[in-house]
Amino acid sequence: MTNEFVLEAITREFPESVISSSEPYGMLTIEVKKEDIKKIIHYLKDSSLEINFLTDICGIHYPEFPDKEIGVVYHLHNMMANFRLRLKIFMSRENIEVDSLVELYAGANWMERETFDFYGIKFKGHPDLRPILNMEDLGYHPMLKEYRLEDGTRTDKDDNMFGR
Repeated sequence: MTNEFVLEAITREFPESVISSSEPYGMLTIEVKKEDIKKIIHYLKDSSLEINFLTDICGIHYPEFPDKEIGVVYHLHNMMANFRLRLKIFMSRENIEVDSLVELYAGANWMERETFDFYGIKFKGHPDLRPILNMEDLGYHPMLKEYRLEDGTRTDKDDNMFGR
């Protein structure tokens, strides 16, 4: 199984869904429409491609791109052919919801909870979407890039000491 073969199969089956594709470090990476992600992953799992293992789900935040501010990245794997695939979806901050994959992959349960916990991404149809690592009353999602990396009010730090 090759990157070209899998990309062609997905493009043939979902011609309107594929936004872009690339191969960073040799791994096929495809950006698809958010509303089609569950259909595409269902196809990858049940077709002859046999992408039968969900390795990871994680969130990403690009505050400099308002239309594509929040993203979800899915890492999938065909264990028999040792083929890996990365699917990405993006959404605006106003529409931060995507379909859950728990009914396709049981392991998605905790991965989606972690992604919700850190990025605030809601997974429609998830059986128990609540914080898994943070406190229930935290009130914010710590991986969103909403805060400065350093406290600008500190006077005990000399930037010259840190090469800035």
